[in-house]
Amino acid sequence: MSRRSYAGSMHERRASRFRVSDEELMNFVLRVALLSYEMQAKPVEAAQAEPERERERDYSSRIQGALSSSIFSIGDLFRDGQKGVRFPKDLIKVLEQKLQDIAMGKDAAYSDQLIRRTMAVFYGQVKDETFRRQMKENRKIEELILMFATNATNVLKKEPSLQGDGWKVELNNHIAQFVRLLRDCLRHISHVSPELTARLEMYTAKLAPAQPAYSDSGYDSASTSQRDSVGSSKRISMQVNDMPLVLTAARLFKLPVHVVQKEIEDMAAYCTEKAALNDLKTCLKNINAGAPFPFRREDFDSEAAWQYWRTLETSHLSQLMVVMVQFNPELAKSTPSEALPQTANGARPGSVYSSYSSSRPDSFYASSSTQRHASISSRHSVADLGPSDPEGVPGALEGDDEIQVGFHFTFIPPNPRKYYKRLLEYCITADLEAMLSPAVGDDDEVSLGILSPAHIELINECALRWRIGQPYRVACFLDIVRQFYERNEVPLECVPEALANITRVTSEIELEKWPIQDVDYLAQIYGGLFSTFLSQLYHSLDGIPHLKPSDVAPYLSVLETVRESGLLERYDVDVSARLNDIQNQVRDVSARYYGQKMQELMAAPGVNRALPLLLMTDEIEKNAKLLDKRFPEPILGHLDIVSLMLEVQIPHFLMDLDDSKKRLFEDSMNGPTPDVPIQDIFALYRRTKTLLGMYKAFCPNGEIQFDLGGFFEPYVRQWLVNTDNKTTQWVQAAIAADKFQAEGDEGHSSSIVDLFDSLRSPIQFLQDLEWIDEYQEARFFTSLSKTISKAINQYCATIEELFMAEMFPRPTDYIQPQKSSAWLEKAKSLTERGEKKIEAFTFQPESCVKLNNIEAARRLLDNMYAQMEADKKMEVLEHSAPPVPEKVDRGDRYLFTVKVAIAEGLVPLDSSPSSKLDTFVTLSDEQGNRLAKTRTIYETLNPRWDESFDLSVEKPLWIMISVRDRALVGKHDTVGRAYLCLDPKRFGDFLTHDLWMDLDTQGRILLRVSMEGEKDDLQFYFGRAFRSLKRAENDMVRVFIDKMSPYIRQCLSRTVLKTLIKSTQTSGSIDYNKALGNVTALFGSLGTKDDVQIPLPHTEKPRIKPEALTDVEIEQAIVPLFDFFDANLSTLNTYLSEATKDMVMSRVWKEILNVIEGLLIPPLSDVQSDMKPLSDKEVDIVFKWLKFLRDYFYAGGEGPISLEALQNQKYRDVLSIRLYYDWHTDALMEECVRMMQHSLRASPSVKKRAKSVYQQRNLGTIKNRKKEKQQEKEKEVSNGETILRILRMRPNTSDFIAQQLQALNSLAAERDAHAKEMEKRKLQRPRQQPQVPPVPSIPPVPGLPPKSS
Repeated sequence: MSRRSYAGSMHERRASRFRVSDEELMNFVLRVALLSYEMQAKPVEAAQAEPERERERDYSSRIQGALSSSIFSIGDLFRDGQKGVRFPKDLIKVLEQKLQDIAMGKDAAYSDQLIRRTMAVFYGQVKDETFRRQMKENRKIEELILMFATNATNVLKKEPSLQGDGWKVELNNHIAQFVRLLRDCLRHISHVSPELTARLEMYTAKLAPAQPAYSDSGYDSASTSQRDSVGSSKRISMQVNDMPLVLTAARLFKLPVHVVQKEIEDMAAYCTEKAALNDLKTCLKNINAGAPFPFRREDFDSEAAWQYWRTLETSHLSQLMVVMVQFNPELAKSTPSEALPQTANGARPGSVYSSYSSSRPDSFYASSSTQRHASISSRHSVADLGPSDPEGVPGALEGDDEIQVGFHFTFIPPNPRKYYKRLLEYCITADLEAMLSPAVGDDDEVSLGILSPAHIELINECALRWRIGQPYRVACFLDIVRQFYERNEVPLECVPEALANITRVTSEIELEKWPIQDVDYLAQIYGGLFSTFLSQLYHSLDGIPHLKPSDVAPYLSVLETVRESGLLERYDVDVSARLNDIQNQVRDVSARYYGQKMQELMAAPGVNRALPLLLMTDEIEKNAKLLDKRFPEPILGHLDIVSLMLEVQIPHFLMDLDDSKKRLFEDSMNGPTPDVPIQDIFALYRRTKTLLGMYKAFCPNGEIQFDLGGFFEPYVRQWLVNTDNKTTQWVQAAIAADKFQAEGDEGHSSSIVDLFDSLRSPIQFLQDLEWIDEYQEARFFTSLSKTISKAINQYCATIEELFMAEMFPRPTDYIQPQKSSAWLEKAKSLTERGEKKIEAFTFQPESCVKLNNIEAARRLLDNMYAQMEADKKMEVLEHSAPPVPEKVDRGDRYLFTVKVAIAEGLVPLDSSPSSKLDTFVTLSDEQGNRLAKTRTIYETLNPRWDESFDLSVEKPLWIMISVRDRALVGKHDTVGRAYLCLDPKRFGDFLTHDLWMDLDTQGRILLRVSMEGEKDDLQFYFGRAFRSLKRAENDMVRVFIDKMSPYIRQCLSRTVLKTLIKSTQTSGSIDYNKALGNVTALFGSLGTKDDVQIPLPHTEKPRIKPEALTDVEIEQAIVPLFDFFDANLSTLNTYLSEATKDMVMSRVWKEILNVIEGLLIPPLSDVQSDMKPLSDKEVDIVFKWLKFLRDYFYAGGEGPISLEALQNQKYRDVLSIRLYYDWHTDALMEECVRMMQHSLRASPSVKKRAKSVYQQRNLGTIKNRKKEKQQEKEKEVSNGETILRILRMRPNTSDFIAQQLQALNSLAAERDAHAKEMEKRKLQRPRQQPQVPPVPSIPPVPGLPPKSS
């Protein structure tokens, strides 16, 4: 006999006064087995009867039983007091299909014709919309079954084959079949509630036909069928082989049959039904007397729990007594029948010990709803029995005075709970050994409940007789399974199965209604389970970061169940402390894995030290994302694996990164091909930034000290330096690959696109970095904008050089460019002198494309300004810049704009009075280094350059202005010099200063000087770039005009005018269309209504015109000019973009207006002019020319210039000349004085500051500045200057003109003084910038450097 011993719990050791021996356990188990046999024993010799009578009696009894069962099933099926269960909404759809198949005979399981008919009738009702709507709203499974029962009743009552009450027999069967059908339907539906499944299982059991079956309820072990023949005489067999439970016990304890036979024979004397009845009576008396067994009030937490248990227990005991008396009426002699409670149909009642249902057929926790009909607890719950009020218990015990209160039992052992646990251990051990035997194949399925049906029946009977409650039974089973699992004798899956039993019981009997010792026992078991599975979880976390949910799911399921029960506090388990241990384990495993992985990556061959760090960041992020996907919610509500892992690994990584700082920087700077490419450094920045973001998201309470911006800023600075060094190559490569052929509608070529693509690349790169510090990022973009400005300046200079080479072509490549241009220009000037004729210049398409490139660059630069979000970056710089320390010389730089305007009174170097000069101007610093140089203006003593240069100054700088005469051979001669000190303090008013500088020889030169602070910010550098583009554009447009101007002046000259007047006849016919060209076809349709008519003064009489020339004759005189325009403007119109074409055409029109004005009046000066006034006829011809030219450029709205642009202010000023041209000299003087007084009375306007770089930082600011300038010009319209210029042609007017010019200069000086005063007041306002210091004395002039060519 096996004598394996298992230690009990600490609680039971304290409570038990007895030790359970195997012999004692065996003895009490055999007693229960014998009693079970006695309660269900069958006669050895069956009574003989006639076959016909036996059949009749058998049929009659079956009918009676069926009727009884049927009436019960329909009437009492739903009287168990349970709440209705709702079925899934998809059930009706599946049921409809099933019913259709049954009605059509497609389902073999329901082939009975009567069943098919019943189902077919119900199928018709299911199709009804009213029924479907009712079921949709209700969805109670009981309602559905009752609806079917109603339909089945109607069908069966009409069945002729079912005579009398026979339809009732079939009704019960049909309802059972329908419940079975519902169970089949639910198998095709997902997410069916376990409660619905259990409910249908219960209905199936209640509706099942009476037949013997193994019990799994916990107590039902004997059939009571045919017990209505109590009075018949029977002979009981005392052979062990006829006793199933006795044989089961013999096999369990490994006893021979003959030994068991002797034990049974010895027990038969005292293990009687009378003794069993006395045990039940003793239990009732103990409960009533408050004895310790089975329980008393002190064993429960509340009065409600005590009353709940007491009611159920006394009811069950009373019902067991009634069944025993009905089985053996002899027992009633000592127990008055009127004292016994009544039961329905004489059936055996259910019990609190077996009230829990289970769908597992071999479970020993199953309820009465799943047991065989003939058992004690079969199909009838406590609610189905008669009154069982515990107050009636004393009456049931009357007449039993021999029953004593206390522990005086025959079948109940001294410590039944401990005996029960020992028996359960025996059974589980035996069944485990059977599962491991060779008879069971490896692929055979075994029950997770472990226990076999025979052992379940034995355990149930013992529990019934020993009064072991269901709470203790499920807790005891869980405890034993836990012990076996800790010894690795059962698989892990058995533990959740045992826990499920706890859940089922607690759903029926709340934990608050359990006995205290059962709750404490369960809490102790849960504490052990929690420790065991927490340890398992602890060790499973070694798999981080490759941990899978399946690796920990079984442990988590158990731990969650245990933790949610709330019983751990009873066991004094410090859950938070244990979880802290788990968290520390996650941290330790994460740190260990990081160290191993980093060591592995660092050991890999290669010189790129950034690569292991990059791979480590990928590893961290990949593992974090994987774990976050696998474990989206914290384990056990507190254990966030991803956060714990990142909490350790990211700081470790940052420490390793910081340790590699010096090595990384050195390796990224060691030569043109460094060991660590800069791209890897920036990839490392992005990855590190990502990790910091993850740390912030997953570890919000964590603090990490790492200056990401400070760590990687040196690399960005170096990258910016490298980028700046590459810009020269970008410009050169873009221009070298450009053929300057128009591409697209804008008319620009490839170089500008290539250059800006190259410049946009670093901008995009910086933006993609998404730098963590906004201020640092703004400083990076400031540095990059300086690089962009540098590239734009270089591109402009190169394009201008190529443009000038095309506009002034060189005869050979071997001659120096400067001198070849000089030779060419000089030769042209000599030819012009000799032949008195100027040849028209033909423009090349490449020149137009270059101008388009400059215009396109302005647009692309404006897009780049927006792409960089320069204004937003400037706001960051202004608001986030660190404070500037006081008394620190910041080394401010200033940007001076020096415009070389005109020169007057230059003296030729030779003595010839007719000699002219070919002059250009150079600006040099104190060391003689050339800072700037203008273009050459040929053959004039009063040259106009109008060229501006930007000079960056940090401290006062003396510059030398040298006017040079270009020599064809040898050194260029110096015409004269002047000196200017660019002192930031002297130009601190930021206004434009017009400085007439006297040359050291003779003559003077006009310089316009302005200054602004050179700031290291985005807008400043973009402004410089835009200014460079605008100046390059203006210079190129000026060259276009310079090439046209001589021919325009030749065609619109006084010589042509006099020739036309002297001509008395026209020669040949005039080709009018040729004269106008392709764009002047509409000239003939244009009337004179567009002419601006200016009325003559009332004092002046109308002029009597001489015989006038016809318009055709007047126009014929300037046909060469129209031909010139047709030839060149066609080229410009074809190859210039719309914007540049408008600009060039506007400048051409302006030049025409200047030429027309020059025909009529001389320039303004206080010296009387040698120019003679034109005659009336000549004046008319000039204005006719002006009209023809206006119509030519307008061309009926199809020309290159709009009518509004043609009739601009300058055009109106020229027309005003006609108004005053014939006035008397005195009248002109009076009108001039009147206008001057009007100007003096007007309040002096504040002089505007010089145009700042910031006003040119993008196209928007440029347009605004241009608009403001235009409005200022319109406000300052005055004809006083026109009158003075007319007076220059009148005799004896020099003094008057000088006086008026002096007054104009005084007015300008007054305005300057007022502007300076306003600026000074502004500077002196509180909380503004510090006051401008007094103007210092001019530094001494440095020594004159030697002349240079």
